[in-house]
Amino acid sequence: MNLTPLCRQLNHDFVAPALLQQALTHRSYASRNNERLEFLGDSILNCAIAAKLFDDYPRLAEGDLSRARASLVREQTLADIATRLGLGEYIQLGEGELKSGGFRRPSILADALEAVFGAIYLDAGFDRTKQVILDLYAPLLQELDPKKLDKDPKTRLQEYLQGRKVSLPMYEVINVSGEAHDQEFEVECVIPEFEVRAKGAGHSRRRAEQNAAVAAYDQVCKT
Repeated sequence: MNLTPLCRQLNHDFVAPALLQQALTHRSYASRNNERLEFLGDSILNCAIAAKLFDDYPRLAEGDLSRARASLVREQTLADIATRLGLGEYIQLGEGELKSGGFRRPSILADALEAVFGAIYLDAGFDRTKQVILDLYAPLLQELDPKKLDKDPKTRLQEYLQGRKVSLPMYEVINVSGEAHDQEFEVECVIPEFEVRAKGAGHSRRRAEQNAAVAAYDQVCKT
C-alpha cells in the first residue's frame, strides 16, 4: 500500500514507516494491530489539545477548558478529521469488517487517527506530534467558542458531583460481546456515595461510557 499521499497530508515523513503501517492495522486484520498505539495517541492528543487551550484561553475556567477539550477529542470529531484525510482508504480490516463498511465507522476511524498520533510520537517525539495535531485541528481551533459548548454527559456528571464534593464516578467495562469487527461494549458507571450503578452500551468504549453517564446522571438527580 502506498502511504505517501497520507504522509503528505500529515506533513510527516516516517523514519520508521512500519509504525504507520501498524497504526492503520485494525485488530480484525492481524494480531499486531493499532490498539496499543491508539492508547498512546489518545494521551498525546489530550495533552496537546489541553496545552493549546491553556495557552490560548488564559482566563478560561477549568470547567470550560475541560468541555472545550472534550469537544475536540471526542470520537465524532476525530472521525471527521480522519474522513478529511481519507484515512478509511488506508486502514487494513478483516473480511467481516470490510463487508460491514468498517472503513466508515466512526469508532474505527477515530481509533486509527489516535494510533497515527501514537506512531508519529514514537517516530519523531512529542513536539513533532503536537505540531501535526495542531495543524490538523487548525480549522476547528479557529472556530472554537468554549463558552458556547454543550456539556457532554461525562463532563456534566463530573461537574454535578464536584459541586457536591462527591468523588468522581468510576467506569468499568463489564462485558464485550460480538465479533471482533462488530463489538458491543457494556460499561458500568459507579458512584458509591449515591449507591448508583448505571449501565450503558455502545460500539465503542467511549460511547458506552457516555451512555452510562447519562443513566447515572438521571439516577443521581432523583436521589
